[in-house]
Formats: sequence, structure tokens, C-alpha cells
Amino acid sequence: MSIKVYNTLEGNKVDFQPLNAGEVGMYVCGPTVYDSAHLGHARAAVVFDVVARYLRYRQFAVRYVRNYTDVDDKIIARANERGEDPHALAERYIAEFENDMVGLGNADPDVKPKVTTHMGEIIALIERLIQEGVGYEVEGDVYFSVSSFADYGKLSNRDKESMIAGARVDVDLKKRDPLDFALWKKAKPGEPFWPSPWGDGRPGWHIECSAMSMKYLGETFDIHGGGRDLTFPHHENEIAQSEAATHQTFARYWLHNGFVNINAEKMSKSLGNTMTIREVLERFHRETVRLFLLAAHYRTPIDFTLKNMDDAERQLERYYTALQEADRYAPDAPELNLKDITPEAKEFWYAVDDFTTKFEAAMDDDFNTAQAIGHVYDLVRELNKIVVPRAGYKPNPQDPFLPGIVQEARRRLKRAGEVLGLFQADAAEYLSDLQAKRLARAELDAAGIQKLVDERTEARKAKNFARGDEIREQLKGMGIELEDKPGGTVWKVG
Repeated sequence: MSIKVYNTLEGNKVDFQPLNAGEVGMYVCGPTVYDSAHLGHARAAVVFDVVARYLRYRQFAVRYVRNYTDVDDKIIARANERGEDPHALAERYIAEFENDMVGLGNADPDVKPKVTTHMGEIIALIERLIQEGVGYEVEGDVYFSVSSFADYGKLSNRDKESMIAGARVDVDLKKRDPLDFALWKKAKPGEPFWPSPWGDGRPGWHIECSAMSMKYLGETFDIHGGGRDLTFPHHENEIAQSEAATHQTFARYWLHNGFVNINAEKMSKSLGNTMTIREVLERFHRETVRLFLLAAHYRTPIDFTLKNMDDAERQLERYYTALQEADRYAPDAPELNLKDITPEAKEFWYAVDDFTTKFEAAMDDDFNTAQAIGHVYDLVRELNKIVVPRAGYKPNPQDPFLPGIVQEARRRLKRAGEVLGLFQADAAEYLSDLQAKRLARAELDAAGIQKLVDERTEARKAKNFARGDEIREQLKGMGIELEDKPGGTVWKVG
């Protein structure tokens, strides 16, 4: 089955056919590093991390490029506010973003270019645009003439009036047209600058991505990704300047992820309702964050609430508990041999065998992680019937086929997890870490809880069941769940 992607440029799902068979070039717009990265950055980073992982899973050789904008109006303004060198500020936030990406469990892109180390390529591309007659210089500033590019607006599908409003252009009498955008900005006193044929200055925002993507992926490449908010004007401008320079298709497929809302309100720094990646990771395990971000299709908006995060945490706990129980059930399972399989094992095997087909079909359909995770849930439910038998369903412990199928189910879940960035921790370590995080969030003391659990055990031994029940209710009120097992009572934060 071929992979289908929703191409913003065409407004529908299309078959994905890379420019070169078996190879994929992918460029994703990275952060402008003037502040701590927030959940919106996390969603784009995790989404395109999974896109790259799945393409590699499908045996494509992927070259993934994600840039850093490390010189920009916002960086300069923030540095001036703090009395800090703009370069030092940018480098500090790059280092913080790198830590955030590790914290989220993302694989490193193949190339992470910075604007400040690609001035030669940027200046050369601007010179090319001037030679083509679509760039013009005025008193040290260089602009792109939007009217010279007939296809302007084809990505965002907007009319000129809405584009002018959407571009939020400042009144600039140097421009020939309000939609024209800066390729090079003349240096102002106290700003960082680089020498150029038009005088000292620095690049406009859009030109950097065209220059860096062409350097590492060629003048035409396969996938360009980013948040939906970048569709206009940033990506529209990238297309215009790139195709005006090369007379070739720039990116063949445009993928845009949806917004992250906070308690049903669009997340925005201007509204003061952003949640940084670091803040979220302090409270929740990285895979809980990933599961939350991937549980909806990447093109749809998602709503960050503590309840939604708690739901994701409980779902992931269920998955890890199943994996742990699978190891306990069949630690040394024999090699799977399905000859003369028993009826009971055959039904379980069908669920396991169908999983990979269903998982791949979901991911082939525009990287539908929501549906893929639904199939994970279904397989875990079937696995739990075997490894955590409930009343009314007790598998035959002597069935020779079940241990091998249990381990095959575990293997397939882990393989799917490699694509999603889930199930990468040891199950016991994950569950222990989860309890530690829940204790910290609830401000509970593990030693104090254990003391109450031990007191309850002694009360029950002394047949003082009233006191035992009293302690159970006390713990329940603290959010502690108890499970009495043959080896003793175990507890966890519910």
C-alpha cells in the first residue's frame, strides 16, 4: 500500500512519490530562539520526528533538516530588553531547545543549520533574485517583488486583500507594493550585521529557509513541514522566492500540523497562556507528553488540559503494565511455531498478526497516529486477556503456543513504539518513575504511605478488620490504591 499525505498545496490527500526512489528529503522550520520553547514547538517537533521515523520504518533513506533562526527582530528586541548580546541569547535558547528535544525523546535531525552560519548561501540567493529581476534594492534594503511571481498565494489560497492583512505589514514607503517582503535588512545602530553587496545588514526572515533547504536538499525536495501558522506568510514567501530563483518546484509536499490550545483557548504568548516544554516535562514523563501529542491526527488542533494529560498518563500506564506482565508471563518463551496451533491460541494469534497490517495502514494514511494508537490499545486489550486473566476468562496455562505469541505481541508493540517514540523505557523503571512523579505532584511521602500500609497489614493479621478498613479509606482519600496479593499488599498513586 502506498503512503498518502495531505498536501496543503493541493488541499487534499495524494499519493506520496518521492523525487528519487527510496530517498526522502524533508525540511522542517525550527524555532526562532528568543525564548523558551512551548508546547506548540513540541507538537511540531514530535510530529515530524514521527514522520521521519515512519518513513525510515518503510525503508526510505531520509535526510531530515530542521533549522534554527538565530538572528531576527525578536531576538534583537529580547536581547536589548535584557542587556544581553543577541548571539549569546540565541545560543542559550538553542542549548535549551536541544535539551527539550532530548527530554521529549526525539531523534536528532540529520542537519540543524543556523542562519548565522549560512550568510554566504543567503546572500548568493538574494543576488540571484536580483539578477532574475524579482528582487530590488532600495537604500541598503532588498525586497522581493510579489507581483512578479504569478503564482503567489497558491499555498494559502488567499486573495490579495486578506494576504495584506495576514502579512501584518508595517507601512514602508520603500516598498513598491505592500505585499513585498524583505530579503535583506540594512543594519541599524547597535544591531548585529554582516557585510553584503548592499551594505552591512542581515537577512529577512523568509530567505533563510530557502537558502538552507536548497543547500542540504537541493533546489527541489520532497517534504516541507511546519506549524499551520507558518502557511502564510512564511511558507508562501519561501515558495515565491525559491521558485522565482530556480524556475523549478520548490517543495513537492507541504505538511502542516495543527495548533495546541490551552484549556480550549488558543495558546499564545500575547495571551500569556503558553506552557513551556520544560514545565510539562517536569510534571509528566516524556512518553506521556508524546502520547498526548500523537493521540489526535497531526492536522487537527489539540487541547492541553491536566485532565487530558492525566488520561494519557493512565493509558500509557496500562500499556507498560501489559508489557511488564508479558515478561512475567513468558520470560523465556520458545521460538514461535504455529504448527497445529490450539483454537484458543489461534484467536489470540489473529489479533497479534493483524496488528502490524492495521498499524501500517493507519500510518500510511497521512501518518494517522490517532488511529495507529487505537490499534495499539486493541492489541494491549487482547494481550491483557492472556497475561492478566480476569474472572470469566482464564487461559489454559499449559497451552504451548501462548508464551510465544505473548512475546510476539510484545515485540510488535515495541516495534510500533519505535515509530511513535513510545515503550522505549524498561517497563519496571517506567512504572516506578510514574509513581515518583505522581507522589511529587500530590506532595505525598512514600515512607509515610508505606507506614500506613504496614499498619493495615498488622491490623488485618490481628483480625482488627475495622482498623484495616479505616486505613484503606484514609489511603483512598489520599489517592492511594491498594492491591492485596499473595506476597503482600502493593500500593500506587491512582
